[in-house]
Amino acid sequence: MAAGLSQQKVADRFGISRAAVAQWEAEDTNPGTAKLEGVAEILGVRIEWLTTGRGPIGAGETDPHDMAGRALVPVIDYVRAGHWSDVVDPYEPGSGSEFLATDVSLGSNAFALVIDGESMAPEFQAGDKIIVDPDVTPRPGDFVVAKLDGEEKATFKKYRPRGRDATGQEVIELRALNEDWPALAINAQNPGRVVATMIEHRRYRRA
Repeated sequence: MAAGLSQQKVADRFGISRAAVAQWEAEDTNPGTAKLEGVAEILGVRIEWLTTGRGPIGAGETDPHDMAGRALVPVIDYVRAGHWSDVVDPYEPGSGSEFLATDVSLGSNAFALVIDGESMAPEFQAGDKIIVDPDVTPRPGDFVVAKLDGEEKATFKKYRPRGRDATGQEVIELRALNEDWPALAINAQNPGRVVATMIEHRRYRRA
């Protein structure tokens, strides 16, 4: 391992097994975001270089062309997103196969998703990436990740609160932007919850 450290010393630093550190080196798993800063500090490198391989290596170096952001969020799948708030340590090793850097102020539990399918077209295309934050309360018209009870995966839709029913239960409409897809509802008959609110949308140039 770099910086003259053994796998065991790094493992002792984070209170984990040497095998876990070996998996990091072999790129079988990734350190959780909560541990990335500590790893970068131990190795004496910048966290952006550690995760992306771009920009200056040294922690004290600066690069005027380096636009990496202040926060790194894991890119996860829709199954894990549906259970995100149930995870005690969302950033356990392997929680994301890649990370996105952003300069937007985020809560500690923010994560990213890759748009899948056509329900939110044309504004959101398959392959676009979104960064969402569970700590942000959605406002009418915001885009949210939501989870319906009984469904394995989370869904990404437009948030439209519809007040409360006769029993006082909140009613939420989850609207698809593509008119060919039906709207979903969270209510007493179809329980569910909003997992996170979209903070950033990224679309990349396609060949």
